[in-house]
Amino acid sequence: MTSSTTPRTVTEETITDVAVERWATAHDPRTAELLTSLVRHLHAFARETALTEAEWMAAIQWLTRTGQISNDKREEFILTSDVLGLSMLVVQQNNRLREGATPATVLGPFFIDDSPELGFGGDMSDGVEGTPLYVHGVVRSLDGTPIAGAPMDVWQADAEGAYESQLDVDEARLRAKYRSRDDGSYCLRTIAPKGYAIPMDGPVGELIHQTDISWMRPAHVHFWLAVPGYEPLITHLFQEGAEYLGTDVVYGVKEELIVRFVERDPGPTPDGGSSDVPWLEAEYDFVLQVAS
Repeated sequence: MTSSTTPRTVTEETITDVAVERWATAHDPRTAELLTSLVRHLHAFARETALTEAEWMAAIQWLTRTGQISNDKREEFILTSDVLGLSMLVVQQNNRLREGATPATVLGPFFIDDSPELGFGGDMSDGVEGTPLYVHGVVRSLDGTPIAGAPMDVWQADAEGAYESQLDVDEARLRAKYRSRDDGSYCLRTIAPKGYAIPMDGPVGELIHQTDISWMRPAHVHFWLAVPGYEPLITHLFQEGAEYLGTDVVYGVKEELIVRFVERDPGPTPDGGSSDVPWLEAEYDFVLQVAS
């Protein structure tokens, strides 16, 4: 290693090797691997595109604005990762589940922790206008064994495509936590979601407006199941026939996650109750893989 007091001429040809050498001194081996690879790829990108100083400064300013617009309710950096396809790539690399297990998809930028707990069939829409939707099924393992007490975070956009974090509200809205019963069954009541545009008033929107990329997401409900002894599952259920299934801006749609929303007349509902108005029914079993 070159002494800190020994002059060393750094050229366009040698700077990558010098920077890699320095970052390879990271005390944690994995950190050293990540940072040296990052340096190599960033430098290769700059060389391949003949990056100009003006373009480099524009990128720095874009990153600065992305940080400035982010807060505890809006994660513009997650949104950046989502629209570049990086989020889904990381999800798929880290969730190579066996055939038959429910596939994972992106977390998205709108998850809020500490949702209220509701019982079987509890209504997380709580007066929010929209067509009633009952989602029910069983949480089970790959061998068919029902999983009792499985915690399930659920959240979604409203009938106008807005999440709680995008609205000026103080109470939980269209989000809740449920648990499967002893036989693995679960049931929740909500409203039919709507396809929506990702936030387009920030740096991510600026980029997308320069392309022909659709900024819409198809109608879906988010789920997060974290059951001890099983691989955690973050996923969506998408409405069959929804617009934008083929052009989801965050690349999150998987065929196994598309579910039919069946129209039902007023009458008995899956929670053992009854509805005075027409409602929708979606039935889906979440299949979890034992943790490796």
